[in-house]
Amino acid sequence: QVRLTESGGGLVQAGDSLRLSCAALGGTLTNYGMGWFRQAPGKEREFVASIDWNGGSTEYADSVKGRFTISKDNAKASVYLQMNALRSEDTAVYYCARHGHYTASPYPYGYDNWGQGTQVTVSS
Repeated sequence: QVRLTESGGGLVQAGDSLRLSCAALGGTLTNYGMGWFRQAPGKEREFVASIDWNGGSTEYADSVKGRFTISKDNAKASVYLQMNALRSEDTAVYYCARHGHYTASPYPYGYDNWGQGTQVTVSS
C-alpha cells in the first residue's frame, strides 16, 4: 500500500513563500494524476491544484492561480506545491492525493489515496 506523506508546512507571514512536498512511500506515482487540497477550520475541503501523470496538464483554483505552482517528479515519486505571495486566507491543512487515473481533476471523489496533511499558517 502506497503511503503519501506531506511535508514543508509551517508558520509564515503574509507575502512569504513555502514549498510543500508529498512523497509516495512504498510505491510509485508515475501513472497517476495528483492533486493538492486544503481544509481550513470550519470549512469544507477544497481543491487547490492538480497535475496529470506526466506534468503535461495542470489546473488551479482561481484563488491560487498565479501564486501557486504544482509540479511532479516521477523519478522521486513526489509531487510539490510551490506557494508564493501567501495570504492569511491560505491558512489550512494541505493534503496531497493520488488520483485513480492518469489524469487528475478538481473533484475529491476521484482520488483514492490521501496523505495525512501538513499545516500551513499565514499570519497577517
